[in-house]
Amino acid sequence: MKRAEGRSTCPTNFTVETFGDSWSLLILRDLLTLGKHTFGEFLRSEERIGPSVLADRLARLERSGIIVRTPSETDARKVTYSATERGIAAIPLLYEAARWGMGGVPIEEDDPWEAVMAMDRHDVLDAWQQAVREGGSLLGGAESAFARLSARARAIV
Repeated sequence: MKRAEGRSTCPTNFTVETFGDSWSLLILRDLLTLGKHTFGEFLRSEERIGPSVLADRLARLERSGIIVRTPSETDARKVTYSATERGIAAIPLLYEAARWGMGGVPIEEDDPWEAVMAMDRHDVLDAWQQAVREGGSLLGGAESAFARLSARARAIV
């Protein structure tokens, strides 16, 4: 027998129910941090999620109002995923999870997370949320929040 969605109306429980498995949080990381938007891009993540698990977690995130699925205008077989405002509101959660996680993994030279964490938290979160609203991400591409913040820092110096 399948249980109903959500065990209670507790806000902490909602967070755990939404992001309580590693795959959902990693999918959100890929979307918001790396700028991935398609099933194939998520499938190629280094953690190697299986296609059936990926499809399930994308559907769960969509039902929770965290992401939205948009059919391609040019190919009916393709869709893209983007964050809703509710998903964008999870950016501080990802930021703090990454900050905490940096204490448990070796940091490689030139890791962009180290540079991000050295920046002002408020500036990072604002730029990150703005970049995602514009179709970007924290680290992916020339218009990423990181690229914008780095350029701003170089201009000040």
